[in-house]
Amino acid sequence: MRFLSRLHNMAIVGLLCAFLPAIARADKPTPFYLHNGDRVVFYGDSITEQRRYTTYIETYCVAHFPKEHFTFINSGWGGDRVTGGGGGPIDLRLKRDVLAYKPTVVTICLGMNDAGYRPFSPQLYQTFIQGYRHIIETLEKNLPGVRITLLTAPAYDDVTRPPNFPGGYNSVLTAFNEGVKELAREYHLVLADTNAPLVSLLARAIVADPKLAPTIIPDRVHPDYSGHLIMASAVLLAWNAPSTVADVEIDANSGQLTHAENTHITHLQTTNGTVSFDETDNSLPWPFDRDPNKNPATLLALSCSDVENELNRYQLKVTGLTAAAYTLKVDGQNVAQLTPQELAQGIDLAALPMLPTCLQAQKVLDLANRHVALHFQRWRVVQVPNANGLEVPPAIQQQMDALDSQEAEVVAQERLAALPTTHHVELVPSTTSPSP
Repeated sequence: MRFLSRLHNMAIVGLLCAFLPAIARADKPTPFYLHNGDRVVFYGDSITEQRRYTTYIETYCVAHFPKEHFTFINSGWGGDRVTGGGGGPIDLRLKRDVLAYKPTVVTICLGMNDAGYRPFSPQLYQTFIQGYRHIIETLEKNLPGVRITLLTAPAYDDVTRPPNFPGGYNSVLTAFNEGVKELAREYHLVLADTNAPLVSLLARAIVADPKLAPTIIPDRVHPDYSGHLIMASAVLLAWNAPSTVADVEIDANSGQLTHAENTHITHLQTTNGTVSFDETDNSLPWPFDRDPNKNPATLLALSCSDVENELNRYQLKVTGLTAAAYTLKVDGQNVAQLTPQELAQGIDLAALPMLPTCLQAQKVLDLANRHVALHFQRWRVVQVPNANGLEVPPAIQQQMDALDSQEAEVVAQERLAALPTTHHVELVPSTTSPSP
């Protein structure tokens, strides 16, 4: 019996030893996909050329990791397929528009044009898969160690409008996307499914606002800012992007900080009902176009998705407040009128456009758009029309170099704009109740 007991104990120890490494791995956060110094090239068709989901990805990375240095290059060309297109055949496109930048990371978003805008064609599918293999193998051969992320073709809108043929074009894209998923498994690449989240968004949006929902993908192919936000989210989630910008919880009764994540809180005090403290966040909120007049569908997309919670959690929670209402002041400026109930539940700081950190993040987005526009001018306006394939005349190279210098200056400003800043925060009892 003593021997059997010893065997039993040994078995338990063995099981624990077997499971403990797995448990440790499960508890350890998965690191973010990008590394300091990475150079990212976004490759694709006109949806990539829109420079929206790519700029949203860039601004998230810069805002959330202000002390890291990432480089982002957009090489999308309208009409492209796996065989190339208006920018030349695929091998020229890859050499000039991807390999020349020596990227460490490449994302690929193709398929919308490859499927032919018609019912499923086995011939087009075979061309697509063979061409996609060629792209992957060319990148891996010429860029040893490159990390590749495959994006499924985003949604064709058969949700807010009736399909053009039985089953609809998005069902054809779904079949092509299954091939992309299989390639990702075969070559051990990261996959970001941009199609399913867009279809889900459209399905929810058409219920919430039937008139506004079709503007998410206005021509059924090219997403508006709201759709690109969902695409960017899909990529960032595939890259294990952190969800929290900053999360602060304060008990006003005790004057104690009860929780602080990704931020540093100092000088917390409660005086005459006013709660005040200094806050230095490690990250900025994710900047995107919330303007209800310019981009009304963005607010619809946020309400019909979990983007804020998944990638932009910026929370302030204060319990134990006794006044009827409070003015949130940051650096002496009034930002919002809030009830104690709202503060006890937790408020979304990222949704307050006049919050200084949100204004700072918006500057990051503005600078990102500027440098992306400069690169487009350098590449599509100066380089491609005036070069003979890969051969660039000296005078053209000088123009390109000048634009590169301007772009580098804007990128430096973008990084500087993202650096953390300390802000003085006050919750002051207010005689004015918030509007319902």
